[in-house]
Order: sequence, then C-alpha cells, then structure tokens
Amino acid sequence: MASAQAARGTEPAWLGARRERAAAEAARLPLPDTKTHGWEFTDISGLDFERYAVATAGDGAAALPAPLFADLEPALELAFADGAVQVAGGERDGALVLPLAAALERAGEVVERHLGSVVSLDDPFVARNEVAWQAGALVYVPRGVRVEQPLVVRAGLSQDGLQLPWRTLVVLEEGAEATLFEEYLGPGEGVDALLNSVVEIVVGEGASLTYICGQRLSERSWGFASQRAHVARDGRLDWVVLGFGGANGKFRTETKLAGANSWARVTGAYAGRGRQHLDFDTTQEHASPHTTSDLAFRGLLSDRATAVWRGMIRVDPGAQRTDAFQESRNLLLSRNAHADAIPGLEIEANDVRCTHAAAVAQIDREQLFYLRAHGVPEQAARRLVIEGFLQELVERFPEGTVHDTLSSALDRRLVEILGA
Repeated sequence: MASAQAARGTEPAWLGARRERAAAEAARLPLPDTKTHGWEFTDISGLDFERYAVATAGDGAAALPAPLFADLEPALELAFADGAVQVAGGERDGALVLPLAAALERAGEVVERHLGSVVSLDDPFVARNEVAWQAGALVYVPRGVRVEQPLVVRAGLSQDGLQLPWRTLVVLEEGAEATLFEEYLGPGEGVDALLNSVVEIVVGEGASLTYICGQRLSERSWGFASQRAHVARDGRLDWVVLGFGGANGKFRTETKLAGANSWARVTGAYAGRGRQHLDFDTTQEHASPHTTSDLAFRGLLSDRATAVWRGMIRVDPGAQRTDAFQESRNLLLSRNAHADAIPGLEIEANDVRCTHAAAVAQIDREQLFYLRAHGVPEQAARRLVIEGFLQELVERFPEGTVHDTLSSALDRRLVEILGA
C-alpha cells in the first residue's frame, strides 16, 4: 500500500482530480443486481470488491500464466504479472507500447487528452477502475505510421485474493495502422481473483486497427471488462473478442462509429464448461451517415455452463445510409448447458439497413448421421461438427497472423472442453 501511495504522489494533478471524481461516483453507484437492465441473467450478488486487495508491483508473480495467443512475433510487447511489469514494452518508428503509469511522463499529452474520453464515470465498474488502476498499457501509433508486426499486451492474475483494475488506452492517429493482441490470463481452475478491466480505443480519421482481445482467467475468478471504441471518419476497426475463462462476470464491447464512412466488424467467441457463466454485452452505435458494422458471435457450452449475449444496434438521428448486421449462434454440448441470445435494434433514422439473427441449438443430428454413414466414428463426427461451427468465425479473416492465431486459440480451448 505504501508503494502505491508513493506512486500516486507523483501523478499529475489532472489525474488526481479524475480519481477524486471517480471515488465519489464509486461511493454513489451500487453494483448492478438482477433487477438492473442488462443484468437480468447475471447474478453478481456474491461479489465483494473489498475482499480483493489491489495488485501492486510488490505482488508480482514469478512468471505469467501460459499465453492464450501463442507463437506471435511482436514488434513491441508489454506484460504484467499480478501488477508487476515483466516485459517493459518500448518504442518502434514512433509507435509506443508502455506501462500506462510510465506513459504519464513519456507521453503525458496523449494520455491526458484521451484517457477517460471514451468511457464514462457513471458506470460503477469504470468508476472503481478509475480510482484504483495502477497497472495498464498505452498503445500509441502516430499519424501515418504503419506497424507491420503485431503489438502485444499481456496481463496475468494468478494469486488468490488479488484484484487487477487494469486500464488500456489505445490511440491511433490519422492514417495509422496496427494490429494489437491483448490478453488477460489466469492459471486454470484454482485461483479466486478479480479482474476489472477498462479499455478505451480511439481510431483517428482514416486509421485502421485490428484488435484481438481474449481472456482465459482462472475458472474460479470474477471477470469484468468495459471496452469502448470511438472510430472517426473513414476509420476502420476489426475487433475480435474471445472469452474462455472466469467463473462469472460480464464483458461489454461498445463501438461508436462517430465519423462518416467509418467501419467496424466484431467477431466473438466464447466457450464454457463446468459451471462457468459467461456474459457478453455488445453495442454497435452509428452516430454518422454512411457507416457500416458487422457482428458475429459463436458460443460453445458444455456441462452446466451458461451464457448470455445481448446485442444492440443503435442508429442515431441523422445517421442515414447505415448498414448494420448482428448475429449470435450458440451450440449446446449437454442437456444441462444453457444460453440466452438477445438481439436488439434502436433506430432513429429512416434510410438504413439493419438486420439481426440469433439461435441456440444442440448438435445437428442430421449432420452427425451423415458423417456416421460415411464411416466417421461418433466422437470424431461430433468434433467435426463443432469445428465447422467455430471455423465460420476464423474464415472471416484472410490467411495470416490473425487467422492462424484465432484458429489455434479456438482449437486449444476445444481440446480443454472435449479432451484430446
């Protein structure tokens, strides 16, 4: 605690003021319950933030848990284990990947301009994060810079009783291009910890970001994320969301297409087992004309696992010629697994094309029968059907790093759920 207070003493005044406002909001705002809109299917009444000590540099583990995104060759990498820096990031061709606390000195103007510009303190999880964060990342790509190799940020949480209020700020200036992999990691089933992550993404005019975010926390841990992106005119955001770990929680993914001709695609997958409960809440907001969004989620659930996906396409007044699509499909591998898929539309413009689809089903018996009739053993046939269900997501990407890394991550999770 003393080291944390010392670090706070070196913070700029503007951040101290933000933390004070956040503390007031955190004290005022209760955590949601099942009567709160959007939380009807996720009961967090057993969550007590005070039971989890905020991870500091002194809590650092000897090593990170095994990565979710393996075999990457990053241009820059930043890694934290239980609040302590393990890999320090750096600079390449003007692009920065730095611990957020260090970025306050090295890129203070960027942080001050953008931190808190995309998310709001009227959210109880954001407010609590703002008060407490010490570990986090700045990813900054200046105007016109194209980073060819991926940027990588990893955060591990591997000790009982720790809370990681993680903060990520991603800023791409006009015409910049980058691919960012970010992952939250835990050591399997045995650790009771708490992740409260906030991610802010700023995509400048004509910039292009591919952002792949995955979590594989301990399956006893709480996991919460408030992730929001602001995409300017002619900007492009290709966003991948993977959820494999955690006992309970909610990940919120919100994209605001703020500038004309901006584009966003969201590709999501979750896979639960045991008694895991996975909750994903997505928003595609169209705030300007001639904008396009495309969202596809796939869920895979076994044993007594449960999941909920709630999606919203929101078209603001004046956002004419919007083209938006969302779909969520869930495959249940046992009779005791359960999924809810809830698409939604809020349209305040009259020249738009907005569609959605949702489905929850068991494995198709006709597909199994066809494969069995052609000599495929039952377990192999089940696996082929499941692989085909997930492969639809992988094929949204051309051959290359994102395609291959996504495919490998899904394959490894499938082995965990089905066995070798």
